[in-house]
Amino acid sequence: MTEGENQKGLVIVHTGNGKGKTTAALGMAFRAAGYGYKVLMVQFIKGSWHYGELDAAKKFEGILTIRPMGEGFTWETKNPERDREVAQKAFAYGRDEALTGKYHMVIFDEINVALRYHYVDIDQVLDLIGKKAESLHLVFTGRDAHPDLIERADLVTEMKSLKHPFDKGILAQKGVEF
Repeated sequence: MTEGENQKGLVIVHTGNGKGKTTAALGMAFRAAGYGYKVLMVQFIKGSWHYGELDAAKKFEGILTIRPMGEGFTWETKNPERDREVAQKAFAYGRDEALTGKYHMVIFDEINVALRYHYVDIDQVLDLIGKKAESLHLVFTGRDAHPDLIERADLVTEMKSLKHPFDKGILAQKGVEF
């Protein structure tokens, strides 16, 4: 296949209860960055912790940008209004950047969780998909992907947990989970 041949921006969803959704998206990000394509990852949950991918992305400065914008919201939230505000800010940033035309790929990491808790509305996501440039790849990660997003996507992968070290009491490992 030659450069530019058969190029179409895809809508990609990584979902499921297994590990690997963000990792798969990062793999695509680094693959695209290797070709010099500009990639943006907006992280909806990660925020204050230090993650190895942030250091790795620095090696691709100007090509790969990872923007942690979350505050770690979960189902045990103490302030759902604040969580919605934070998620809306992250979505607005990602949407606006996606529509600039300067990226080959924009990843909305853990947005499916924000959708599940109604911090972001599915209509906002579907509207973005409808407005994206033909060549832009959009990637959406997180458990419990919305059925309408799955329907609209070109590629959906469900990560299924068969076994996890946490089940044996082994805590998250540096370089594997963070």
